[in-house]
Amino acid sequence: MARLRGKTTLITGGARGLGAEITRLFLAEGAQVMVTDILEEEGKKLVSDLGYKPKFLKQDVTKEADWKEAVTVTEVAFGPIDVLVNNAGVVLYNSIENMSLDDYLWVVNVNQVSVFLGMKYVLPSMKKANGGSIVNISSITGFKGGPGGAAYSSSKFAIRGLTQSAALEFAPLNVRVNSIHPGAIDTPMLVQEDTKDAVAEFAKTIPLGRIAQPREIAQLALFLASDEASYCTGSEFVVDGGSLIK
Repeated sequence: MARLRGKTTLITGGARGLGAEITRLFLAEGAQVMVTDILEEEGKKLVSDLGYKPKFLKQDVTKEADWKEAVTVTEVAFGPIDVLVNNAGVVLYNSIENMSLDDYLWVVNVNQVSVFLGMKYVLPSMKKANGGSIVNISSITGFKGGPGGAAYSSSKFAIRGLTQSAALEFAPLNVRVNSIHPGAIDTPMLVQEDTKDAVAEFAKTIPLGRIAQPREIAQLALFLASDEASYCTGSEFVVDGGSLIK
């Protein structure tokens, strides 16, 4: 359908998992995609497998200099940025008592500070494009904390406030900002050899009886990135199989 025909898109954390699925779907819908990730080898392999239609740039999303470079390189390759997907993220579970400050700040910097930096440095490019859409990937843990989740959950809660504040600031510029809150997703971050059994047991507690496939989250990102969501901003979109209401 080419729902993103001609739109210049920057996707962080795009080398694998959800980011890679968003990349594939956006390309299929006509977008010009810059994939960034700190995982250089995996990022380069992804764009090679996709026929070099997207481009890849190694980026540490916690660094201002890397954000400036990402915006510049994307504009040179494709023109002003229409869509930003702040997808990069890490997870670390530990009790507050046993978690070091360095570990806590690592999660906050990657999951939260990167979203702030992304919106800050992409906005001037979206002004050139006369508008745009920013999609911030949060989590259902941004609504409900739990034991061991202090770092991850607090970073995902923060994305909600960042999204709402940016939506109000950017609305006069025709830039929409929304957040997506997935539940458990079948990605390498969650499903590993030593976690498969635990994930299978957890899936039984989800009302829909399974964890999400990456494409199911990517479809929501596509909607928010497209002109179909032209009246959506500052909103929180939960896609969790009913986990929050169980």
